Order: sequence, then structure tokens, then C-alpha cells
Amino acid sequence: MTVLAHEIMTPSIKAVPQTWTMERLARFLTDNDIAGSPVTDDSGEIVGIATLKDITEFRWNATRNDADAELTPEEQQEARRLRMAIFEEMGKVPVEVRDIMTPSVLSVDESTPVKDIADIMMKEHLHRIFVTKDSKITGIITTYDMLKLISDKALTQRCADE
Repeated sequence: MTVLAHEIMTPSIKAVPQTWTMERLARFLTDNDIAGSPVTDDSGEIVGIATLKDITEFRWNATRNDADAELTPEEQQEARRLRMAIFEEMGKVPVEVRDIMTPSVLSVDESTPVKDIADIMMKEHLHRIFVTKDSKITGIITTYDMLKLISDKALTQRCADE
């Protein structure tokens, strides 16, 4: 018997509004001990996903530039100083979740076999994927949920029998 998405998904989804600041998102993710969250628009529709990686990449990109390799050490130091000044000024204007989120949302139906989900997650390098029923998001499957297949003997056996 095939193991399906609805059997391993996490049904409760903690979504955040796209208008939250990046700092508020970071606090939310940390407080809830999660690495990412769906992002909703004003009408509550999911429009993307924001993760700790998005926050890190935003901050990292504000302090470095690949073009620096072509500069002299003095020019690199000046470029870094200017980027830091700009980043400091940007800090005065809150960066919103919509500015850092990944706008694409991949999903699978509740009846999708977990083997297919694993293939999608591996191919797309995803750590989480939404689960839908009748085009409405009903849950999320994360890499942690996929690990349940290994730790649960009954699920492991069902996967092996496929």
C-alpha cells in the first residue's frame, strides 16, 4: 500500500503576512523553532515562502560583492565601507517579508505518493513543499516529515513494499 502525502504532512501551517518586517519574521521563526514559513497576501492567499536562509542571504549580500575581486585592497575597503553605510541606511527603512521571500510556491496533492514527493524535493532542492486538496493548502511536508518514513517501521515497510 502506497504512503501518501496526507499521511505524513504537518497539517498546521504557520503563515506570515508579506507586510511583516524581516526582523519580525526572524523572531517568529525562532520563537516557533521553524526554518521557514508560507507568506500570505492581504486576502490570506499564500504568495510565497520565507526562510531563515532568505534572511541570511539578504544580510550577506548587503555586505559583500563578487566584483570586489577585481578591485585593489584599498578599493575593496572603500566599497565595503560604502555598502555598510548603505546597509545601515536601509536598516532605517524596514525590509518587509515580500522583499526577501521566494515568490514561487510548489505543491502536491494530498494523494501524491511520498516517492514522487521525495523525487520533486530532491530535483528542486526543496526542504519543504505544500500539500493541497481541491487547490487549497491543507498542510506542509518538510524534510523532517520525510524522515518519519525512516523512523516509523510501518511506514518504512509500506514504502519498501511499493
